[in-house]
Amino acid sequence: MDILKSVEHEQLKNKIPELRIGNTVRVHVRIKEGNKERIQVFEGIIIKKQGGGVNATFTVRRISYGVGVEKTFLVHSPMVEKVELVRVGKARRSKLYYLRDRVGKAAKTKEKVGARIENKEIVVKEEIVPGESETEEVVTEEAVAEAVEAAKIEEKKAETAKTEEAKNEEVKTETAKKEEVKTETAKKEEVKEEPKEEKKSKKE
Repeated sequence: MDILKSVEHEQLKNKIPELRIGNTVRVHVRIKEGNKERIQVFEGIIIKKQGGGVNATFTVRRISYGVGVEKTFLVHSPMVEKVELVRVGKARRSKLYYLRDRVGKAAKTKEKVGARIENKEIVVKEEIVPGESETEEVVTEEAVAEAVEAAKIEEKKAETAKTEEAKNEEVKTETAKKEEVKTETAKKEEVKEEPKEEKKSKKE
C-alpha cells in the first residue's frame, strides 16, 4: 500500500451513514466557540454527493426565512457527529439542482409512501477491539513458536537421516574392501597352486 493511501485509510471512519439523494436528513455538526463545544443541527434535502474515500462529500439544501441555504459536509469529517434520516424522498436524478429554481412546496421532493425511516450505516473498515488485538498477538506468537519448533524438529530429522546415510555408506565401503581383499587372496592362492601342479607333471 502507498504511503498516501495508508494515511488516508487511517483517517476513514469505521462506519458512515447511508446517504441517498432526495432524502431529508438532520446533520449534527460540532462547533467550537472558544473553549466550548456545542452541536448544531442542520436539516435539509440531500441534493448531491461527490468524491470518494476521504474526500467524499454531500450537500444539504434548506430554505431558511425564504432564502435558500446549502452546506457541504465531509462524510468522514470528525466534526460531523451523526446524520439522522427524517424523510425518504423520491429522486430520479443524481443532482437535484432544479430545486434551486423552485419556491414553496415545489422546492421539496415527493415523499415515498410507506418507506421505513431507518438510520442505516455502511461499514467502511472493521473496528479493532483492544482485547481481540491482544489475543491475536498472542496467537501469532504461539504460531511462530510452533513453526520454529517444527523447523528445528525437521532439521534434526534431516541431520539424523544424513548421519544414517553416511554410516550406511561407510558400511558398504568396508564390505566392498573386505570382498576385494578376499578376491585378492583367492587369486594369490590360485597362482601358488598352479606351479605345484606343473612340477608334478614334469616329474612324471
